[in-house]
Amino acid sequence: MGIVLSNTVALLFPKLPWPARSPSLSLISDYALSIFLAISLMSMQLWTLAEIAGPLLVVVAMQAVLAVAFILLAIFPLIGRDYQAAVLSAGFTGLSLGATPTAIASMTAVTKHYGPSPNAFVILPLVSAFFVDLVNVVAITVFLGR
Repeated sequence: MGIVLSNTVALLFPKLPWPARSPSLSLISDYALSIFLAISLMSMQLWTLAEIAGPLLVVVAMQAVLAVAFILLAIFPLIGRDYQAAVLSAGFTGLSLGATPTAIASMTAVTKHYGPSPNAFVILPLVSAFFVDLVNVVAITVFLGR
C-alpha cells in the first residue's frame, strides 16, 4: 500500500504535499527499520541453539558462500551489470541470508554510500514480500500433500 500511495498521491493530488523521497521520510524509514531489526534480534533465544552451534555455523557458512557465488555468477549478470543490478544484488544478499528487512537494510547501506536507486526499492520488496509469499503458499500446500 505504501508503494501505491507513494507513486499515485502526487499524481492524483498535485497540491497535496506528500513526503515521497524526502530526507524526513528517509530518516523515519531508516529509524523504523533499525528498531524492527533490533527488536527481532533481541527476541531471539540464541542459548537454545547452543548444542547445535557447530553444525549450524557450517550450514550458515556454506549458505553465505553459495549465496555470494550465485549472486556474482547468476543474479548480477542476468539483471544488467549496472548500478541498479548492484543494489538489487545487495538486496538479494540480505534476502538470501535473512529476510526482506535485511535486504532493505543492505540496499540502504549501498545507496547511502553510492546514491539512490528508486527502482530497486520497488522491485525487491515486491518480489521478496509478495511473489515469494505466493510461491511459499503453493509450495507448502504441495509438499504437505493437501
